Amino acid sequence: MDSPMELFNQLKAADPFFLMAGPNVIESEEHVLRMAKHIKTIASRVGLPLIFKSSFDKANRTSSKSFRGPGLEEGLKILEKVKMMYDLPIVTDVHESSQCELVGKVADVIQIPAFLCRQTDLLVAAAKTGRIINIKKGQFCAPSVMINSAEKIRLAGNQNVMVCERGTMFGYNDLIVDPRNFEWMREANCPVVADVTHALQQPAGRKLEGGGVASGGLRELIPCIARTSVAVGVDGIFMEVHDDPLNAPVDGPTQWPLRHLEELLEELIAIARVSKGKRQFNIDLTPFRGD
Repeated sequence: MDSPMELFNQLKAADPFFLMAGPNVIESEEHVLRMAKHIKTIASRVGLPLIFKSSFDKANRTSSKSFRGPGLEEGLKILEKVKMMYDLPIVTDVHESSQCELVGKVADVIQIPAFLCRQTDLLVAAAKTGRIINIKKGQFCAPSVMINSAEKIRLAGNQNVMVCERGTMFGYNDLIVDPRNFEWMREANCPVVADVTHALQQPAGRKLEGGGVASGGLRELIPCIARTSVAVGVDGIFMEVHDDPLNAPVDGPTQWPLRHLEELLEELIAIARVSKGKRQFNIDLTPFRGD
């Protein structure tokens, strides 16, 4: 497996973008291994570098009754098996500083959840593992905040950092994606990733039978946000994918169906190939002297 810097350089050079994909949470070893096999096959066919994603613990749940995953120890064993069996780099998220050292022994990319994007102790602990750090922009944050969050990683001695847009709160139960953020987040001087699935969440927007609420989502708009993201010229696409999203225990409404993954990726690659989104437009403001 490549060193963190080698992998980071490969991701920065990805043409037209790299892919971070997998089921939201580890449901079982069998399910994760099966998903990794299918997603790797698809990513290889379309020619995209893949980092496989799944979480060992979904600590930030709307309800205490929600499924959280197998936990740190068992979850890392499963992710390590994915890594070894399919020769895939792994991304997973941490929620506490104490998790970082163990996670860093397995994960190639450590993800900082959006709600924790300003937590200095967590950012520093993650940075000290030497792994690539993917920081999700808080739903409550301006894009400029990510400049400071990325700098915290660098000041802790780690230059391998990425920032990720996942939507901004618009009222109580909705998120919007402002495409300007992709441009402004480049000021963090690092790769910019678009999370095209969580960006369509409707936080606490779905009432449950028997009382309580859960997060809803607008799965049908995932292609819309994904098309916009690659047209603007993001460096990476993050998306959660499931083979049976209607029965997924976590975030089912915003997981993209596995059966449609290849079709969507082919379209996104085509858009990215013709877009000049990664190049800054040279605007000439001198007076126009045309006929």
